[in-house]
Amino acid sequence: MSRPVVAIVGRPNVGKSLLFNKLAGERISIVKDTPGVTRDRIYADVEWLNHDFILIDTGGIEPDSKDIILSQMREQAQIAIDTADVIIFMVNVRDGLVDSDSKVADMLRRSKKPVVLVVNKVDDFDKYMPDVYEFYNLGIGDPLPISAAGKLGIGDMLDKVVEHFPDYSVLDEDDDRPKVAVIGKPNAGKSSLVNKLAGEKRTIVSDIAGTTRDAIDTEIKYNKKKYLFIDTAGLRRKSKIKEDLERYSIIRAVSAVDKADVVIIMVDASMGITEQDAKIAGISHEKGKAAIIAVNKWDLVEKDNNSVKKFTNDVKNILSFMPYAPIIFISAVSGQRVYKLFDMIDAVIENSTLRIQTGVLNEIVTEATAMVQPPSDKGKRLKIYYVTQVAVKPPTFVIFVNSKKLMHFSYVRYLENKIREAFGFEGTPLKFIIRERTEK
Repeated sequence: MSRPVVAIVGRPNVGKSLLFNKLAGERISIVKDTPGVTRDRIYADVEWLNHDFILIDTGGIEPDSKDIILSQMREQAQIAIDTADVIIFMVNVRDGLVDSDSKVADMLRRSKKPVVLVVNKVDDFDKYMPDVYEFYNLGIGDPLPISAAGKLGIGDMLDKVVEHFPDYSVLDEDDDRPKVAVIGKPNAGKSSLVNKLAGEKRTIVSDIAGTTRDAIDTEIKYNKKKYLFIDTAGLRRKSKIKEDLERYSIIRAVSAVDKADVVIIMVDASMGITEQDAKIAGISHEKGKAAIIAVNKWDLVEKDNNSVKKFTNDVKNILSFMPYAPIIFISAVSGQRVYKLFDMIDAVIENSTLRIQTGVLNEIVTEATAMVQPPSDKGKRLKIYYVTQVAVKPPTFVIFVNSKKLMHFSYVRYLENKIREAFGFEGTPLKFIIRERTEK
């Protein structure tokens, strides 16, 4: 199920990150074994009155000179226009209307995307309202007064935001094509892969990182079956700044992964695997998506008998949080092994929707606990009453126990490995929920 994407845009120091953090709440936890994903806090899942949406913070870089600020703001506005369903454009009542606000407003107006204009730092509505009205001059609708720090006016702002949401439920229901997101660092070969599979030059591909324009979803037919490939390239102008490019590729990946049934994580073999790959892969893992790791440009690598093994170990090392994802070595340009991806896509989607009967599941868990005793503490031992599967995509299991405290992370990992040994589940993460209940 796709969710709307909302982006916050505005000059440095108007309070974007503060608003982002307030809306995201404390629920953005730092997940221990997913490197660098949540620490960047570029995106968060937010709920408001039965609406779920993804919030992205386009901020991040705060340059010194005026003209750099403007070009940065334009870059950020472009990211928001490309990616978001609704844009929150933030200005600041203390500074009043500034030239760069007007220039960005022009871009936003031309984009035809819904924009909610918010005027921040209005700590006292009576006192500041005359200053708020000045922002009508931007010509993008009614300015809404808020105070991100004081949490004033935020409910009204969110009401306005959700009014603009497209009705995704209607769009999603009758589409049973597997949706495949292709994500990876700039220039990992995402567009080349989609072009190869589609058999046509559909996007502009060149060797300059970040040159793909206007991401379009592409339907590809293979063996009489239709697949929808969601492109995440889409950087319009070449950014000089590496952080910008990286931030951008993460933001694009977030919204694509959200829509996908399966994610292909592209790694550039000629560059080796890096922490940035881990950040991008982490998005797929955090969202519980089925995944395949495609090591691209394998034809460019000097090889010996150990090359595949060595590169596989590197991948497993850096992407240690997703040992379930199968690895395939391809060349998008020459077409080497690219069509094998379709079989893998079908297989991992099937695994992510697999349901295991409760009886069979409990036999496996009983056997596992007999082989390795559950942990104990101060004479009290963990008891597992029973396990049941409650959801798919990803397969989600509830484990009923006598004490949550005794259920160590490592023991959950052990049970996961046993369940995988029995049922495969290659390519999909598994989710475990631990519930406590008293002995009957």
